[in-house]
Amino acid sequence: MSSRELILGRVRAALRDAPVVPEPPRDYRPAGANWADLDVLVDRLVDYKAEVYRVTSAEVAATVAGLVGEGGAVLVPPGLPHLWRPEGAFADDGLPPDRIAGADAVLTAAAVAVAETGTIVLDASPDQGRRIITLLPDVHVCVLRPAQVVASVPDAIARLDATRPLTWISGPSATSDIELNRVEGVHGPRHLHVLLLTD
Repeated sequence: MSSRELILGRVRAALRDAPVVPEPPRDYRPAGANWADLDVLVDRLVDYKAEVYRVTSAEVAATVAGLVGEGGAVLVPPGLPHLWRPEGAFADDGLPPDRIAGADAVLTAAAVAVAETGTIVLDASPDQGRRIITLLPDVHVCVLRPAQVVASVPDAIARLDATRPLTWISGPSATSDIELNRVEGVHGPRHLHVLLLTD
């Protein structure tokens, strides 16, 4: 008898009298059970140190220009609506990482947002672009439609395509060391601005 067979035999013997664990219920919080509260989303986003602005579609470009400053380089995904693009914005057409990192800000749309957790999810759709464009610039400006806001994570999962590359964002990028000193911008933008459309 090999060592492997001996060890596995002991494991099987130890588990022989183990009680059968029933499958946990999964219907305790089904998707679609609640309606989304925009004020809860805003409260959570602000708690995560994101800045939230309520604007119309026509005000997006001017708001972004005001956030970035005159002459600021704004990177946008190729499928972002032209109405939202500030003057001088440049589209990602497979740009190299150094060019992406050189942008002052990136402006994207979103796939869905979770009110309960203050989380925004991107799925690399044409109006959101490649994941890299939202990780390298220091500022991420995200446009969010009220119809994209759901109450809970199960509601978000029900709307998302699990085969797409999903990026879940809960505030600006941050981490803490062992002494709980918060450090921002380690693995993504240090600043998150959310433009919540009112129209």
